[in-house]
Amino acid sequence: MLEQNNSTSTQSEREIIITRVFNAPRELVFKAWTEPKHIAQSWGPKGFTTRVTQMDLRPGGEWRYVMIAPDGTEYPVKGVFREIVPPERIVTSDEFDEGFEQVIKADLPQGIVITAIFEEVDSKTKLTLQIVHESADDRRKHEEMGVVAGWNSTFDCLDEFLAKIVAN
Repeated sequence: MLEQNNSTSTQSEREIIITRVFNAPRELVFKAWTEPKHIAQSWGPKGFTTRVTQMDLRPGGEWRYVMIAPDGTEYPVKGVFREIVPPERIVTSDEFDEGFEQVIKADLPQGIVITAIFEEVDSKTKLTLQIVHESADDRRKHEEMGVVAGWNSTFDCLDEFLAKIVAN
């Protein structure tokens, strides 16, 4: 099963940092994170599927995904890439797309920026996800929505997906 290679911390009142080590080369983890065919198979919490409706992987380019729960509920998300340094780093906004507020009846956090850092460590990849919010209140809202558990479940799915690819 999965070894305990993940951690979550709060570095400031506005940010959450989640780290995971994947038993796969950095280039492969970066591809799984950025290519629609891989995203569709590995993104989202356990039991979810993901439809990539837009992926323009360049600074200023937009992305849109729809995460689909086992019961068919759709959770649309979107963002704009701010920085891309293959295979090392991606900085993007991360927003709830139109319709999300009807699924989650909550005051949704705004202005989220995610930085994904891909580091090579002994032929494995350490992925650090830094989630920065506009305010401590927005971070709290996001945590109450289950962001940490959701990302850890997404990382579990990515880990399983990468293990299949590496085994072949």
